[in-house]
Amino acid sequence: MKLHYQSLQRTKVQDIVKLWNQEIGTDFPMSERLLIQNSFSDHNLFHEGSYIVMNEQDELVGFIISKFFQEITEVSLSQNVGWIQVLVVHQNYRNQGIGSDLLIKAERAFQHQHIKEILLGRDPFHYFPGIPADYEQTILWFEKRGYEINEPYGRDYDMVRNFKEQEEVQRPNIEGISFSLLKLQEKELFLHFMKQNFPGRWQYEAHKYFEMGGVGREFVVVKKRGNIIGFCRINDYHSPMIAQNVYWSNLFERELGGIGPLGVAKEERKYGYGLAVVEAAVYFLRERGVESIVIDWTGLVTFYEKLGFKPWKSYRIVHKNMEVKELV
Repeated sequence: MKLHYQSLQRTKVQDIVKLWNQEIGTDFPMSERLLIQNSFSDHNLFHEGSYIVMNEQDELVGFIISKFFQEITEVSLSQNVGWIQVLVVHQNYRNQGIGSDLLIKAERAFQHQHIKEILLGRDPFHYFPGIPADYEQTILWFEKRGYEINEPYGRDYDMVRNFKEQEEVQRPNIEGISFSLLKLQEKELFLHFMKQNFPGRWQYEAHKYFEMGGVGREFVVVKKRGNIIGFCRINDYHSPMIAQNVYWSNLFERELGGIGPLGVAKEERKYGYGLAVVEAAVYFLRERGVESIVIDWTGLVTFYEKLGFKPWKSYRIVHKNMEVKELV
């Protein structure tokens, strides 16, 4: 059997989507739009560490997509971290060394970039915050290749709440505090708030949101005396991008919305504003006719359970420390 390893190619989008859905689409249904948005259109795609594998009939039998932060932007993420966004091999071609070959190629490319740590998932425009916990054989496969589960905080969750058709949700009412949707003219004030209070990934994602055409309707803001003191991201079918908590909307018969991330300024915490802004987010999504809501990538299970959300999917946080060496 002769296999051909090639650099990742956008012309293979349909083939990648087909293989993805054949192998893991029951749990995580992929679309061409999402694949292009999260992989091929991301400035941080690492072409030298991303490959496809074709068989003698020119059929796709495996692929790996890698990233590291390369974007020229006001907000910078870690320069020492590499991400394996996804690695998939056709079930009929497993246990033949294809997955290992793909992983070695990506790791060698990362070494050339002096990457010190590789994370599985958790990349900008990620699909997963780790390996799905149900994929136990996949976790063992990576552990045999030097990857470790990040303990004690080695698990994240997606949570879900399904609403009855006429179920009403109250808008929170706290004296001196307002909950409203962000207006486009408040963009700079909001970005300044994010820079001051949540620098890094959440700030980066806020900038990307506006770059991609966002007008503010995806952010609930908490205000005190007219000043922003907190926020919560909400997403629905009409959002300018496919957001992380609505990736797998095809698994839902009813309209899906998403909540998160959210945060409150440090000096304003412990007053219940965090839980209240989630209540406000639920209220606004219900006003839009959303019947199911997903909160993605969280460890705060008990916090969200207070509002009726239940764990839906779970993920193991897996990484590998890399020693930068001279390559032979």
